[in-house]
Amino acid sequence: GLCVLVWPVFGRNRPEGKVLETVGVFEALKQHGKYETGQLFLHSVFGYRGIVLFPWHARIYDRDIIPPIKPEPPGSHGSKEVKGRTHTYYQVLIDTRDCPHISQRSQTEAVTFLANHDDSRALYAIPGLDYVSHEDILPYNSTEQVPIQHELFERFLMFNPDKTTPAPPFSARDTLKAWQEKNHPWLELSDVHRETTENIRVTVIPFYMGMRDAQNSHVYWWRYCIRLENMGSEVVQLRERHWRIFSLSGTLETVRGRGVVGREPVLSKEQPAFQYSSHVSLQAPSGHMWGTFRIERTDGSHFDVRIPPFSLESNKDDKAPPAGYTF
Repeated sequence: GLCVLVWPVFGRNRPEGKVLETVGVFEALKQHGKYETGQLFLHSVFGYRGIVLFPWHARIYDRDIIPPIKPEPPGSHGSKEVKGRTHTYYQVLIDTRDCPHISQRSQTEAVTFLANHDDSRALYAIPGLDYVSHEDILPYNSTEQVPIQHELFERFLMFNPDKTTPAPPFSARDTLKAWQEKNHPWLELSDVHRETTENIRVTVIPFYMGMRDAQNSHVYWWRYCIRLENMGSEVVQLRERHWRIFSLSGTLETVRGRGVVGREPVLSKEQPAFQYSSHVSLQAPSGHMWGTFRIERTDGSHFDVRIPPFSLESNKDDKAPPAGYTF
């Protein structure tokens, strides 16, 4: 019994707006081992088509499954030790045809880098590049030689079918290997933090972006990606954010505001997740962030969802960030 993957194809010349076309055949999920370079997949949460570039081995610090050793006194939230477990994530390309229809993301996911000139706040981005957890992948195969539309697809991958192996028919070009090696410090996903409050799970992934000189001081930059997931059946809406940012230099900053990235997303059974990325800078090589999201129920009542504490660490090696979008 083959499970065929069909997909809506949007076109302005079609009066009905969209039709369904077969794009591939689903494969069995991998319970053990990892998916290989060139694996086509459907994202189980956000519904886009993508392709695996290479894996990352991350440490997940899950505050839901590790109980505190002893009761915490009031006001000591964040003091319990959480041991990390290894988990596989993947660097992937998103099919650009699906980007306009991913409503549960603040924008098309992009990996941002520090720009290579004097403006210490300037960033540049590679859109359609994402990090995907192993359990979010629904693998499929296709007979198309270019099944994913992305400007980097043919630059990074080549169609190289080998009928003697079950491996994907796409293999890495030397440009992908060189790009991965060159940008490794700024792409690397190492720590993932997760905590659930009243059926709302918050996952945070921080990324170190590098250091810049500004007005006779060093400014260190991080990007962090946050996903909120409604694990229950009640419809809720994110209304406010409250951050506390501690710097090794001794400063403690409090940030409050409406929503996140200009949005106040609704989390329902039909669309249970929302994901966004943001940036933070410190005038110190390390620090910590933690906080809460204020969530509103349909009856107007509120509750606070904890954002798991996570550290902001600069890479031990002081390589300069990549000098532009080059290969």
